[in-house]
Amino acid sequence: MSHFTSIKTQIKNPDALIKALADVGFKNVEHHQVAQPLYGYQGDVRPESAEVIIRKQYIGSSSNDIGFKRQENGQFQAIISEYDRRKYNESWLNTLMQRYGYHALMASAEAQGFTIEADEVMEDGTVRVVVARWT
Repeated sequence: MSHFTSIKTQIKNPDALIKALADVGFKNVEHHQVAQPLYGYQGDVRPESAEVIIRKQYIGSSSNDIGFKRQENGQFQAIISEYDRRKYNESWLNTLMQRYGYHALMASAEAQGFTIEADEVMEDGTVRVVVARWT
């Protein structure tokens, strides 16, 4: 049985998180208002729960669910099993956070009345976004 590890993140916007997860290959993501249980690789119910969940069948046959649990401060905590951390490690989380930042910026800019003038991926992998607001 794998041990689940909780990892603090700066993620607060579940919609931007779901879009970021799609960007890194997870199109089937559950979003619940109330945390739901996570399941282990044998289909066993684990004591951990989360509001945003990637079920194990979309990760790998020997994998466990990956979850993102909302904390009291509004941030989501990633819950990833020890087994799955071999692939979904700090590097993967950094890529996810970059994509999350992009989607959170897009949502925030639009909500504040900005328009996206341009966005492009630079040679080093960074994303350049130009926003404008005309008054």
